[in-house]
Amino acid sequence: MKIRLFGLMLCASAAAMAQDSDKGLTLSGSVQSDMMVAPQTDNAIGALEDSYNNKYFLTNTYVDVLGQSKYVDFGVRAEVTQWPMPGFDDTYNKFKGWGVPNAWVKAKAPKNTEVTLGSFYEQFGSGFILRSYEERSLGVDNSLLGAKVVTQPLPGVQLKALSGIQRSYWRWEKNLVSGADVELSLDEWMPTMKEGGTRLTLGASWVNKHESDDEVMMYDATHMLRLPAYINAFDVRAQLQKGSFSVLGEYARKTQDPNSLNNYTYGEGSAAMLSMSYARKGLSILAQAKRSENMAMRSVRSASPMCTAYYINHMPAFTLDQTYALAALYPYATQVEGEWAFQGGLGYNFKKNTALGGKYGTKVKVNYSLVRGLENNNGTGDKGTNGAGNAFFKMGDTYYQDLDIQLEKRLNKSFDFHLMYMYQQYNKGIIQREGGNIFSNIFIAEGKYKFNRRYTLRAEAQYLATEHESGDWGFGLLELSVAPYLMFSVSDMIGHTEPSVGEYGELAHYYNAAVTLNVKSHRLMLSYGRTRAGYNCTGGVCRYVPASKGVTINYNYNF
Repeated sequence: MKIRLFGLMLCASAAAMAQDSDKGLTLSGSVQSDMMVAPQTDNAIGALEDSYNNKYFLTNTYVDVLGQSKYVDFGVRAEVTQWPMPGFDDTYNKFKGWGVPNAWVKAKAPKNTEVTLGSFYEQFGSGFILRSYEERSLGVDNSLLGAKVVTQPLPGVQLKALSGIQRSYWRWEKNLVSGADVELSLDEWMPTMKEGGTRLTLGASWVNKHESDDEVMMYDATHMLRLPAYINAFDVRAQLQKGSFSVLGEYARKTQDPNSLNNYTYGEGSAAMLSMSYARKGLSILAQAKRSENMAMRSVRSASPMCTAYYINHMPAFTLDQTYALAALYPYATQVEGEWAFQGGLGYNFKKNTALGGKYGTKVKVNYSLVRGLENNNGTGDKGTNGAGNAFFKMGDTYYQDLDIQLEKRLNKSFDFHLMYMYQQYNKGIIQREGGNIFSNIFIAEGKYKFNRRYTLRAEAQYLATEHESGDWGFGLLELSVAPYLMFSVSDMIGHTEPSVGEYGELAHYYNAAVTLNVKSHRLMLSYGRTRAGYNCTGGVCRYVPASKGVTINYNYNF
């Protein structure tokens, strides 16, 4: 109740201040509502009654309103998740609820200074020590409630300071998170550097979490753990850009932070990253590497290791977020205990009217990702010790590996196609804590034919081949667009159901049919079909999605 009353009071005060502005008020916002009507049980795919919180109606609904004026901005969000969609509820029903969890006011002072009160999001650098963000597809919203100041006192200098408590579902944790960040754009101070097209940015950050410990954590019958009340993390980074070339180096470190993820050990955490890229017309190159160890920082040290709601920071996964169904069948989740991650990418456009480019040109992309464990392969060490003691450059087992090659080609004004081959190694025993390695070869073909300005037909054919007990998979899709309002689609994914007692089930069809209507700022999609049990991942953060079946309605509106 407190969170709802606070949001309403803050929104009312923001509206009053905005109305006092002599420059007027601009309002905008959005509505997003995902709904399932009368969800059905289906024993063949494991869609059981326990998969749903309500047998009549499920919904995740969000309403955002943003007000902007010359001196004051404000925002408010209402949410209804009392009967959440499948996979969004946890064991303790914390995701369920309704109210106004996010509301804020921003005062814009002279000399490029902004002060925000209420709920806010922020990221320092790459997020190694702080990243508060919202990702609705994962059910993640770890916004901070408090105050934030952003100022640019001098050209090329930006300062940030913040302090607040973290949101976890429908409550605010009592543990205080504070931090500061400074970025210096040296090219703003050196005219010759700026004139030569060179940009050099230096940054440094600090984050502190305070968590008092009222309950003593027992080590054994005669000992207890002394848990630190303050956890500090530091980050330094430098980015150089010269023409088409860019290089970023970043290093972060965290003080002793015994928690449920590292088995209450006392080793310090660290993360190091080096990323280089080159891009010009028709060519792009990417190469990057990252090593992290014991860098998970959460607002509640005793929270369940399976819960993603309490993370203060973020370790990005150096793997592509695949959009094709079978390429995304086994997505990678960042291992918070530690990992070595490497990624390289190359993209090249063969010019028009050349031997390989043809009349319309040809695009080729190659991406390679490799993630390996640290020396002790996710070993955390005994409780109360200094941890696993991994040597910096020694690596352990392969957790994930993929190589994908993509070709995009237009044959004529009406038809173009996209071909993709992907090799993947997925260590299910590490990523999902059960099973062994899955080696697969994935073949994907997509074609699009434009009959005229109004009608376009798109088709996908995908096949995943593996000798693993999970078996091969197939996927097909047909999609007809009727511009500018309608789109019809039918699809079917064929494969084995998830194991219930260690063995995969029979072959099943995961069919789906959908119609989408777009009218001005409204988008409405109605679909019916089966959803496979599995994981939905974005940026290395994953959410388990149980099997389900039924009518789904998705509505979006922007104003």
